[in-house]
Amino acid sequence: MDTLIQQTVNGLMLGSIYALIALGYTMVYGILRIINFAHGDVLMVGALSALSAIGVLQHHFPGLSPYVVLLLAAFIAMAVCALVSMSIERLAYRRLRNAPRLAPLISGIGVSLLLQTLAMLIWSRNPLMFPQLLPMSPIALTQGSAEHAPAVISGTGIATLVVAVLVMIGLLLLVEHSRFGRAMRATAENPQVASLMGIDPNRIIILTFALGGALAAVAGIMMASNYGNAGFSMGFLPGIKAFTAAVLGGIGNLRGAMLGGLLLGLFESLGTGYLGELTGGTFGSNYQDVFAFLILIAVLVFRPSGLLGERVTTRT
Repeated sequence: MDTLIQQTVNGLMLGSIYALIALGYTMVYGILRIINFAHGDVLMVGALSALSAIGVLQHHFPGLSPYVVLLLAAFIAMAVCALVSMSIERLAYRRLRNAPRLAPLISGIGVSLLLQTLAMLIWSRNPLMFPQLLPMSPIALTQGSAEHAPAVISGTGIATLVVAVLVMIGLLLLVEHSRFGRAMRATAENPQVASLMGIDPNRIIILTFALGGALAAVAGIMMASNYGNAGFSMGFLPGIKAFTAAVLGGIGNLRGAMLGGLLLGLFESLGTGYLGELTGGTFGSNYQDVFAFLILIAVLVFRPSGLLGERVTTRT
């Protein structure tokens, strides 16, 4: 039971990060029907931008509370990632909206490599230690037995779950109950008809990219805070897994992206934990990436539309 609770908590923490990244994928796909494969590297830019902002704030304002420093750094990183995502849309995707689907895919991969190279030039090739501004002392969730250690969670883990839930609820309210959200849905349904109703599709698309970039920055900070480091390559694999989560839930569906992210985190954590115990650690964390790609293959084979997705028709 202790193992189940511990791996469930770990899976929810990991899944909430995947869900935030997957939301960026699914929003862009819902409007443009393209996969922004540079989105995972926007997460990396957010984590490293927050790291630089934390260093500057701690140097010039040493008396600031760690919580205030982290909050200010998060806002700065969100602004940076929003600008990066808007630039990606303007430079890499806008002229390819009506191109064959392979063209935006190749363009996204090129932007991903470009962002990684720029990050190496700015922040170096070596992983950088991310300051622990939130409490890391473990909080026991259960009373451990003689054979098993108790299930625990840290203050950083609690903050990760709370922030992820609040951000996801806020995004749903924005999309479903605001004027901007209605404009997003109208543009996703038919950009030409939306423009006849007074909506500027280009403005909605670029704001959607900015919103997805801001969410990626939050996910990057959460990931760096939990793992204690950040580097130029930290966003590639989580980005691929988040794409898997978006496909699992139903690409283009916000609730599907959230559900897919949480399920993928749980599958990965529970599979790694239990198989690691059964095999004495020989099949443990080193193979955790296998679960994500097995799930991706299974979904594409048996339910390509995802758990909450609908069959997508080609727009004319």
